Amino acid sequence: MHPLHKFHYCPVCGSAHFEENNEKSKRCVQCGFTYYFNPSAATVALIVNGRNELLVCRRAKEPAKGTLDLPGGFIDMHETGEEGVSREVLEETGLTVTHAHYLFSLPNTYLYSDFLVHTLDQFFLCTVEDDEKALQALDDVADSQWIPLAEVNPTLFGLNSVRQGLQRFLEERRWKSN
Repeated sequence: MHPLHKFHYCPVCGSAHFEENNEKSKRCVQCGFTYYFNPSAATVALIVNGRNELLVCRRAKEPAKGTLDLPGGFIDMHETGEEGVSREVLEETGLTVTHAHYLFSLPNTYLYSDFLVHTLDQFFLCTVEDDEKALQALDDVADSQWIPLAEVNPTLFGLNSVRQGLQRFLEERRWKSN
């Protein structure tokens, strides 16, 4: 099924002749407007404290409600990835990011309100102002905690890209420490 199957009318002229153009777009027969379905930008924060523990959250909402996650979320318009990850960490944990270093990105899908959103998840290694500060569970986080890196199990994380990214991060850390 085409990713834009729920979009029946042209967003420019309102015509019902908004048809599949190719695997990435729909085109309006009436006015000629073509809409390309591109992924939404999202962030994931990897925050390791001075005790070599990773900040881990538990999802309070679907998708994957109740599973482990890392702080992060969608980047807002007019935000950089660094600004987006910093805002999301503050909104979800109350912690202030002082530095966000881009690591890598992974494609993902995110089911939201019965609509499959394709994302490009940008992973950042973040430093926070005070990793001794009491953690808060805010926004869409049920709880948050520090887990020793040696005890982190990526299979317990609910979102596919987070599992893959966490596995990659842990492998790269092990490789660099050897």
